[in-house]
Amino acid sequence: MIPKVFKEVIDLGDGREISIETGKLAKQAHGSVVVQSGKCMLLCTVVSNYEQKDLDFLPLTVDYREKFAAAGRYPGGFFKREARPSDGEVLTMRLVDRVLRPLFPKDYHAETQVMIQLMSHDDDVMPDAMAGLAASAAIQLSDFPFECAISEARVGRVNGEFIINPTRAQLEESDIDMMIGASADSVMMVEGEMKEISEEEMTEAIKFAHEHIKKQCEAQLRLAEAFGKKEVREYPNEREDADLEKKVYDMAYDKVYAIAEAGSSKHERSTAFNEIKEEIKATFSEEELEEYDGLVSKYYRKAEKSAIRDLTLKTGLRLDGRKTTEVRDIWCEVDYLPSVHGSAVFTRGETQALATVTLGTSRDSNQIDMPSYEGEENFYLHYNFPPFCTGEARPIRGTSRREVGHGNLAQRGLKGMIPADCPYTVRVVSEVLESNGSSSMATVCAGTMALMDAGVQMKKPVSGIAMGLISDGATGKYAVLSDILGDEDHLGDMDFKVTGTADGITACQMDIKVKGLSYEILVNALKQAREGRLHILDKLTEAIAAPREDVKDYAPKMVTVRIANDYIGALIGPGGKVIQELQKETGTTIVINEDPVTEEGIVEILGTGQEGIDAVLAKIDSITFKPEVGSVYEVKVIKMLDFGAVVEYMDAPGNEVLLHVSELAWERTENVSDVVNMGDVFDVKYFGLDKRTRKDKVSRKALLPKPEGYQERPKRDDRGGNRDNRGRDNRNRDRKRD
Repeated sequence: MIPKVFKEVIDLGDGREISIETGKLAKQAHGSVVVQSGKCMLLCTVVSNYEQKDLDFLPLTVDYREKFAAAGRYPGGFFKREARPSDGEVLTMRLVDRVLRPLFPKDYHAETQVMIQLMSHDDDVMPDAMAGLAASAAIQLSDFPFECAISEARVGRVNGEFIINPTRAQLEESDIDMMIGASADSVMMVEGEMKEISEEEMTEAIKFAHEHIKKQCEAQLRLAEAFGKKEVREYPNEREDADLEKKVYDMAYDKVYAIAEAGSSKHERSTAFNEIKEEIKATFSEEELEEYDGLVSKYYRKAEKSAIRDLTLKTGLRLDGRKTTEVRDIWCEVDYLPSVHGSAVFTRGETQALATVTLGTSRDSNQIDMPSYEGEENFYLHYNFPPFCTGEARPIRGTSRREVGHGNLAQRGLKGMIPADCPYTVRVVSEVLESNGSSSMATVCAGTMALMDAGVQMKKPVSGIAMGLISDGATGKYAVLSDILGDEDHLGDMDFKVTGTADGITACQMDIKVKGLSYEILVNALKQAREGRLHILDKLTEAIAAPREDVKDYAPKMVTVRIANDYIGALIGPGGKVIQELQKETGTTIVINEDPVTEEGIVEILGTGQEGIDAVLAKIDSITFKPEVGSVYEVKVIKMLDFGAVVEYMDAPGNEVLLHVSELAWERTENVSDVVNMGDVFDVKYFGLDKRTRKDKVSRKALLPKPEGYQERPKRDDRGGNRDNRGRDNRNRDRKRD
C-alpha cells in the first residue's frame, strides 16, 4: 500500500527552501520526519518509553550521526563501519539537547531518545543547522508532553548582510557564525563565533534568526495538524504536598537567607546549607520521611533557591559576598612548566585552569573526517575536566560530551586571534584543576597567556567571562551577575559565556531559562559582560603583556620554504633516503606538502637547533640551485681529470660542473695541474648550456685578462673549411693525370 505522505515547505527567502515530510519512513517510531534542503536529507525519529524511571531527571538521549554513504564515501580506518561519534557530531547533539530538555515537564522521567541521521549530503547545505528543526518536528507528531515547537537556525553576515543557514563557502567570508535556538515566543539558546563584533550587532543577528525560526515553528504546527496531532500521553505525576512545602519553606528560608547574606566559600556554605536540611529532616519521624519519599529534600532545595534569589534582587549581594558586577580575585602565572613550549595558570576565585601549548608541523594538524566536511585544523584546543576539580570521585569513561563542548567554545574564542601566517600547528590543552563557575572561560584566559608564553604572535589577547541573570517577572526587577559561581549557574534564569578582545566579541554560548527575555536586558547583560572581560584582560596582560618575540630555546623553531615541484623528488630521494638521512643528521623534522594552487612544494623544517635548520636550508639550496647565465660563482676543485677539473659551487655544495681544460687559461694548457690543484678556490663565469656538448659550461679564463700579443686560435669551422679546400685541389690534380 502506498503510504500517505504529509509535507510542509518553508521558504528561506532567497530561492532556497526547507521541506518537512512524514508518513513514508520509520512509522513505528513515536514520531518521524525527513527534513530536506537541496540534496541534504535528515531523518529524525523520536521514541519515549511509557514507563517512568525512578530518577530525579529526564533520561533524554539526543543522538546525531552522519552516514558516510550520504556523501558517497567509506568510513576511514580498518573497520569500514561508522564507530563512535566525531566531535562535530557531539557538538550538534549538544546544540539540540540544550533546547529540547527544558521543554519537557520536570516530573517526566521516561527514557526518551531523539535520533537524527544525515542520509543524503549536499555540499551547499550544512546539516547541523536543520537538526533542531527535525527533532522538534518529530516530537510535534508524537504524544510526548512537550511544551511548544522550537527550531534552530544558523546566521552569518557577509558584506553587512545577514544570511540564514549560510553555505560553508559563505561562512568563509562571514564575520558571524551563530546558531540560535528558539520557540516562536522566546530565544532559548545562542552559540557561535564572531570576528570582534559589538554587543548590538550580536543582538541584531539573534533577532534576524528568530524571525526565521518563527516561520519554522509555524510549519511544524501545520504539519502536525494535517497529520493528526495525537493526544498528549498521561503519565504519573510526581506527588505534591502544599502543606509540607509551606512547612519546609518556613523552616528553611530565613536560615538560608542569613547564611547567604553572610557570604562564604563554597565548602563553608555547602556545609551550612546541608546542616539546615538535616535539621529540618530531623523534625520528621522516619515513617514520615519514608512517606514523603524525597519531598522534604525537594522542597528544601526550592526554599534555598528562593532565598538566594531574593537576597540578590533585594540587596544586590551574592552567595560569596560580592556585588553583582564584581569579579572574583584573580592571580596568573606564565611559564609555570619548565619543559613545555608554553604554559600558564589562571585562577579566579575557586576556579583554576592550567593550559599548555605544543608547537608542531602540518603533520600534527587535527584531521576532520566527516561526511559533511573534510579538512584539518592547524589550531585546536582540548579541555579536560577530571573529577577531583570539584572534590568528587567518579568513574572516568573517556572524553565526555561536556568536555567536547566546553573545549570547542574556548577554541572558537581564541582561534580568530591566531595569525594566518603562523607557521606552526598549535595545540592547546586545558587541565581544569579547580571548578566553581565557568572553567571554560578560565580555559580561554589560561590559553591566551600560554599562547603568548609560547611565542605565538597572537593578534590580540582574549579573555572570557561567565554571566548570570536573576529576574522577577512579577515586579520586573532583574540582576545581571558577573563571573557566576556554580550555584548561581543552577539557580539563575540565564547563563551565558562571552569571550572577546578589547575591541569585540569572538565567541559566545548562552542558555536562556526564562520566557520572553527582552532584548533590552540581553544588551545590558552583554555590556556588563564587556566590563568584566576588560577587567580580566587587564589581569592577563599584567602577567604577560605581549607574545614573546621568539619561541623558547628548547621549543622547536619552524622555517618554511617553497620549492618548485620538480625538486621534491630530489629532496625526498629514492625510497625517502635523502630526507630521512637529512633529518637524522640535522636532528630536525622535515614535512613536504604540495600547493595545488601555485604548484609548488611547501617544505616545513622544525628543529630546536638553528645549526640543524641551517644545514637543511643549505641542502635545499644545493638541490634547487640553478646558476644564471653571465653570473660569476666561487667554486672549489674537488676532482682532477686529464681533460679538466670538476668544481663544486661554494654556495651550493653538491652541485658540480666540469671546468674544461680549454677554459682554464688563455695559454695552451698541457696538464690541468699546471694551472689548478685539488682544493683550489677561485671564480668562474657561467655561460649556460653548451650547444655542442649539451652540458653546462663554465670558464675560469673568461675572468682573466688576455696575455699581451695573444692571438685567437682559428675556429673549428675555419679549420674544417681549409681541409675541404685541400681535398678539392687534390681531386683536381688526379683528374689532370688521367
